[in-house]
Amino acid sequence: MSEVLLDIKGLKACVEGKEILHGVDLCIREGEVHAIMGPNGAGKSTLGAVLTGKPGYEVTEGSVLFRGQDLLSLSPEQRAWLGLFLSFQYPIEIPGVSLVNFMKAALASKRKAQGLPELSPAEFLKLLKEKMALVQMRPDLAKRDVNVGFSGGEKKRCEIFQMAMLEPVLSILDETDSGLDVDALKIVAGGVNTLRSPQNASIIITHYHKLLEYIVPDVVHVLKNGVIVKTAGRELVSQIEASGFEGIDG
Repeated sequence: MSEVLLDIKGLKACVEGKEILHGVDLCIREGEVHAIMGPNGAGKSTLGAVLTGKPGYEVTEGSVLFRGQDLLSLSPEQRAWLGLFLSFQYPIEIPGVSLVNFMKAALASKRKAQGLPELSPAEFLKLLKEKMALVQMRPDLAKRDVNVGFSGGEKKRCEIFQMAMLEPVLSILDETDSGLDVDALKIVAGGVNTLRSPQNASIIITHYHKLLEYIVPDVVHVLKNGVIVKTAGRELVSQIEASGFEGIDG
């Protein structure tokens, strides 16, 4: 049986003193794709933020083990070095920092933490071109400041490009489908599917079924009011599409 990558038990978390997660339990193994669905305000993005250590989110109860380590005791950088990646719902712009320099620094930092030597300029450039082609990004975007002047689709492709460069063990895609047309959605999903392997896993956070037609999940969870109320196979997506979230409960 594949190894457990992420083990969440009884996770409760607050934002500005208001409890958003009321006791989340979730177990993800190598090779699995989990979809977390639910209405707006259910706590889906909060879960992603808590797992990646975003400031402003306070964990009040519960435990999270990632690759056997206490994830909640680690800094955001340490979590990333360990193999955790978050694709933002609204990717931020970083004026003054080119995408190529941003990725060079990020990859060098991760490799150093793993005790690996830095890639040579030629190796890095080859990898950069290969991963940009994977998500059909224009080569000139590498010289532009991160996300500055990018279209919505280009920003989302850039997120998956970064994921491809860093090769995370667990990727959390927070509403990556938001604002994408069908063509961009297919490209982004194709990149995610290409990167899928028996050694890694993904969490797809969404409230729409469309993305899950292209990235087929192994397990689907419905999160409502800060609690996972139902877990099933991919057939749950069809049930949600037909009747919405109102009729879904434990």
